[in-house]
Amino acid sequence: MRANGTIKTLNAAFAEILAGHVSDFIGRNWHSLFADQENKRLEEAYSQMLLLGKTDLEAYGKRIDGTYAGLDVRLVAVHDHKMRFVGHHCLVADRTRERILEEQIRTTTETAKPVSATR
Repeated sequence: MRANGTIKTLNAAFAEILAGHVSDFIGRNWHSLFADQENKRLEEAYSQMLLLGKTDLEAYGKRIDGTYAGLDVRLVAVHDHKMRFVGHHCLVADRTRERILEEQIRTTTETAKPVSATR
């Protein structure tokens, strides 16, 4: 990502997670890759990345079709040879399947009836 927050390059695997092609995302603001309700958390994570050099968070990515992908996100600051901030890398892992399974387990355990012990 460029220092102005626009996408310069995008990994094809990330574009696939978002159900699109790399060209669909180039030039867009990087926040647009995520669900609108994530903006506040992304801003906080971005500030933390500027201070510490990197940060991690869980967020929902916004697919081209409007559905969401559960992501583990790492933001890493990029500096030039004079240590000037020039942008950042946004590394992601798709955790959608795991989050769906976790939700199914939670729902199942909450609705399960306790089994009484009989002898």
